[in-house]
Amino acid sequence: MKKNTEKLFFKCTRWQVEETTDLVNCPYHYFCDSPYEGDYPPAVDLSVLLFAVSCFLSATVFTLVELGCSRSSLDVSNGRRWRRRYLLPSGPIALPLLVLIFANGRRIDTVFPLTHIGPALLQLAYVSALAFRNRAATDIKYAVLEASTVSGILHASLHLDSILLPYYTGLAALRESSFSGLCASCVCRREALVLGGSLIGYRGWSKTTVLTATALSSRMACRIYGEEKLSLVIRMTLEAMSWLLVAADSLDLMVVAVAQGSLFHMIVHGGLCALILLNFLRLVLHLSARVAGKMHHTEKKIEFLL
Repeated sequence: MKKNTEKLFFKCTRWQVEETTDLVNCPYHYFCDSPYEGDYPPAVDLSVLLFAVSCFLSATVFTLVELGCSRSSLDVSNGRRWRRRYLLPSGPIALPLLVLIFANGRRIDTVFPLTHIGPALLQLAYVSALAFRNRAATDIKYAVLEASTVSGILHASLHLDSILLPYYTGLAALRESSFSGLCASCVCRREALVLGGSLIGYRGWSKTTVLTATALSSRMACRIYGEEKLSLVIRMTLEAMSWLLVAADSLDLMVVAVAQGSLFHMIVHGGLCALILLNFLRLVLHLSARVAGKMHHTEKKIEFLL
């Protein structure tokens, strides 16, 4: 009975307020005014879990490959980069699937709720898009790939909010209200019920989403219109800020998982934090190699002039 009540509250997408005569004890009276279609079978949940694991493994493997290779060897491996594009979480196959999963995420709740694993999946898409640049022979193909990645991330964040906001709104209605007894979802509240409540800890559509989409758009602009000194600085600044925001969100999610004491959530968010740390290390090594290469080239040029 308790589980059914919680699901009724967590899955409600429309709370209706009605007039009340008891302004002292029940100044705000709400009830759920939206039907719930029911959960998908467990096979769907397991398929989503398998999809999430495969996305994490592919991103981790490609990160380790780039971490162990020199910059020059990576730039010439166009064939490998072309194949990698279709295996990444932000690629043209996985990202539309992620959007589809989030679009139907309210009904994925038989084995595990998508309200907990969903933020980690979206963060994984951010990491993949920032870490691995799209490669294409022509500017038009590149623009299409990059624009589709930006569009997919924006749509995924909006669909994730369609899962998270009803959950936290229902959580606030359940914890911060008292049952009136008029119906299964009828509650009395001292304060008005707001979207997301006061307990929401993560939003899909956030400054991280906007900044990541802007950073990817700056890549596209630099590729098409040329990479001058100013545009290079702007692009690198946007990407660095995006990385910092993604890392901060992942750490916050990890702290919440530790506070909840859920081993499954700690494994999920701990793995994501480890992947971000690997990418930070990869970026530092590549930047160091690029600076050392430029210094070596400058020294050779000076020796030639002498």
